[in-house]
Amino acid sequence: MTAATPLTVAQALAAAVALGVDKLDAQLLLLHTLGRAPHDRAWLLAHDTDAISDPAWAALAAQLSRRLTGEPVAYLLGEKEFHGLTLQVDARVLVPRPDTETLVDWALQCLEGHEAPRVLDLGTGSGAIALALQHARPDAQVDAVDASADALAVAEANSQRLRLAVRFAQAHWLDGAAGGYAVIASNPPYIAADDPHLPALQHEPSAALVAGTDGLDDIRQIVQHAPSHLEEGGWLLLEHGHDQAPAVRRLLETRGFSEVQSRDDLAGIARCSGGIWRPVK
Repeated sequence: MTAATPLTVAQALAAAVALGVDKLDAQLLLLHTLGRAPHDRAWLLAHDTDAISDPAWAALAAQLSRRLTGEPVAYLLGEKEFHGLTLQVDARVLVPRPDTETLVDWALQCLEGHEAPRVLDLGTGSGAIALALQHARPDAQVDAVDASADALAVAEANSQRLRLAVRFAQAHWLDGAAGGYAVIASNPPYIAADDPHLPALQHEPSAALVAGTDGLDDIRQIVQHAPSHLEEGGWLLLEHGHDQAPAVRRLLETRGFSEVQSRDDLAGIARCSGGIWRPVK
């Protein structure tokens, strides 16, 4: 994409939309190219007749081309807002979704009344859940694990930049985990191997997305082993697919969890399920 003469801000946005890029995505990418904050969209309106330099247009054109291949905007920007925090993200980790804030909010409710609670985030990725919980509950001891060393590097960098003292470790789910957690929370892989939506997620790490033929392999492992790591009355909270709530509740109930229930995301879809562990005496 080239331009004979410098485009204005308004013309650059119009050109991006004409190419098939979502208007909001185009605005975010243009702000990033011009060194503006992603929330400063009002600036674009106030400066819609400003000319864009040839180097800036070339840089924007390159980002638009990548976006048109399906690369997430968060990777192009290098960051994503989550639960009031700005997280650095790249192709080593999943892009944090707003739906996962439902899991964080539920975990915080479960921690009410607990002094200095212990919390574990399984499959932390960018560190989104663990860092949000640590930010909201500075008194908590928040541990986070991931099987991917690359993901942990991203999470630890976010932790250091945000000055949130989450303790990270490399592990496969609960392998080597301690006990006595008030809450274990996880957004594990939950997409079936033959899910038709997978091609749209090709730029994100497949190991963090796919979990067997029905998408529940990792959730089964977590449900099976979590009780030995929870304190009495501790909660296991799991994010899952839009149609998996009944299956996940059955897994929890069969394992012996009580007060099993689900929580809806922003779209009113049952996105998280969980229960309390009260061992039979």
